[in-house]
Amino acid sequence: MALDIGRFIKRFVEEAADHLPRLREGTHALERGQADRELINELFRAAHTLKGSSRMLKLEPITAIAHSTEELLSSLRDDTIQATPDVISLLNQAVDELTDQVSHLAEGASGDELPAADQALCSALERAANGQSQLAPSQPEPTPPPLASSSTARPAPLTDSELRLSDTVRVRMDRLDDVIRLMGEVLSGHHHLHTLVDQARTLSAALPVEHQAPFHAFNRDFKESVLNHDSLMSDLHDRALQMRMLPLSVVFDPLAKMSRELAQSLGKQVDCRVRGSEIELDRQMIDRLSDPLIHLLRNALDHGIEPPAVRQATGKSPRGQLAIEAWQDAGWVVVEMRDDGAGISLDAVRQKALAKQLISEEQLNALSEQETLALILQPGFSTKGMITDFSGRGVGMDVVKRTVVDELNGDLQLSSEPGHGTRFTLRLPLSLAMMRVLLISVSGATLGVTAPYVSELVECPEEALIDAAGQRTLILRNEFVPVVSLAHILELPEPAVTGTCLLLVVHQRQQKLALVIDSLIDERDMVIKPLPVHLRHLPLVSGMVSMGRNALVSLLHVPALLETTRHHVLRPKNERTASAAAQRILVVDDSLNTREIEKDVLEAWGYHVTLAENGRDGLAKAMAEPFDAVLTDVEMPVMDGFALTARLREDEVYRYRPIIIITSREKEADRQRGIEVGADAYIVKGSFDQNNLVETLKALLG
Repeated sequence: MALDIGRFIKRFVEEAADHLPRLREGTHALERGQADRELINELFRAAHTLKGSSRMLKLEPITAIAHSTEELLSSLRDDTIQATPDVISLLNQAVDELTDQVSHLAEGASGDELPAADQALCSALERAANGQSQLAPSQPEPTPPPLASSSTARPAPLTDSELRLSDTVRVRMDRLDDVIRLMGEVLSGHHHLHTLVDQARTLSAALPVEHQAPFHAFNRDFKESVLNHDSLMSDLHDRALQMRMLPLSVVFDPLAKMSRELAQSLGKQVDCRVRGSEIELDRQMIDRLSDPLIHLLRNALDHGIEPPAVRQATGKSPRGQLAIEAWQDAGWVVVEMRDDGAGISLDAVRQKALAKQLISEEQLNALSEQETLALILQPGFSTKGMITDFSGRGVGMDVVKRTVVDELNGDLQLSSEPGHGTRFTLRLPLSLAMMRVLLISVSGATLGVTAPYVSELVECPEEALIDAAGQRTLILRNEFVPVVSLAHILELPEPAVTGTCLLLVVHQRQQKLALVIDSLIDERDMVIKPLPVHLRHLPLVSGMVSMGRNALVSLLHVPALLETTRHHVLRPKNERTASAAAQRILVVDDSLNTREIEKDVLEAWGYHVTLAENGRDGLAKAMAEPFDAVLTDVEMPVMDGFALTARLREDEVYRYRPIIIITSREKEADRQRGIEVGADAYIVKGSFDQNNLVETLKALLG
């Protein structure tokens, strides 16, 4: 089916309506002397995105100006030039030129009908980027007054508000957004009526007997009225949200065509498969999802999929495979992009991270493979040996993380297998307008947590928590979950110890954290309000919700919370003993928390620990290099611990080396199964004791 390129040009105009004001306002900020690094990074990302998007649509004049602007901003970002008046003048001219070009598109011009790029301006921008002293190009003639007419006059640039009005729906988006916002406010305020119903019932009981009957009748009518309106208002709000839902096809449809064209420009052959494009997301989500997918596509083609000759030399088909899929998972939509390219070299990532001084060598050595891979999401990171006009300068991946995790309250997961490709998995809420929220109390403060990040609520006695490498830990079924005080993280007064803990277990992907809270106040659907500008620097807060009567409650940003606490929780400083310094242990468990905690316990005693996330991964690592002992869970995907143990015992290297099973399975039949497959020890997680583990390991290692 032929693609409607006009629809995508219209979407580009809408996208430019966000980036052009950002470029103009940022340039004005530079003019005022506010040249901080984050501002320049933001300007660079805006120019880079305009370049990439326009290139895909073959809007060559816009691509040329955006590329030259990007060059200049790159030099500013690298501190090779300064924001002099001449440089700022050039940036202002570039933004004017870009706005002019976008105005032509907004008025219906096709890509072929755009005026040629101002080559003098492009040259001036690139000379300035190289630090060459030069005069700015001549300023354009003043625009004729509004009443003047000329058949050859260029169309006046559209204002920011006019750019935003261009849309494919029949109702202006700003008006629809206002309606949804107001309906959400009404719905939130209506929920306060339930509190008034409860208060009325309490007042009724306190009234004299002779007044209770009429007041009770009033309270009954009041309650029925509130309940009747509940379903009506919720249904009305849902219908309004559905009006703003769009299928993912508006983003997915052009990607296959773009991938072919971009691959051809790189001398590569790629087949792109798209599935799940019928799944719908809120328009706000669709708009913001465009940039991350473009960046992921560009990186897959430039960094991932190899040229045909290279692929054939490694036994692959000369045609690379790229898959973009989406599916719904409860209240989330999962979008996955994967390729069968070269994958990501961990050694290259480590070398680049050290060269860029993103991390110290000591910190790098403490990272797991997954944490090392995540370094590519840092601003300016790239393993590419040469910066190209196509791939840019590593800007794309930090845009993906910032958009998905910080702006869309989603989750980003990266996996890669050298020689076999890379996979990016984006988990996104269906809508940002309203979400299920748990309201909790901590040291007298009320806070909110969005339900998709909540695993469960657990109440347990203090003595049920174990000590693992100095960290309080909850044994929750088949995994160890670190326990931290939310009051301590937020620097609130610590509540009095009562002997019983109420734990809110939050999660992101494989990582879990048990937060000590005071109480659960309520759980309800609530309207999410974005943070005001002056509060957006707070990393642990993702938004706000209204409790009625103008009371606002902060929403905890769980991904940032996990990131903040992880290195403190899972990386305690321990005094290592030298006695086991030469002995290497392989820990195999599908729970990130469990394997990290076991690693900390063993490293505290001086062992060198390698981690594997399932039996197949553990077997591959065991076959690649010898280990002195193996610790494995039983219940794991792909290959369980029993199968792993049996397979290791078949290998000459591991025939007599210690294998310890650590599992939540307590049945005698499971113990017998462990003995049958060749395990040397069987430790139940429910009675886990770190000293027992270490003593068992020492005894087996002799």
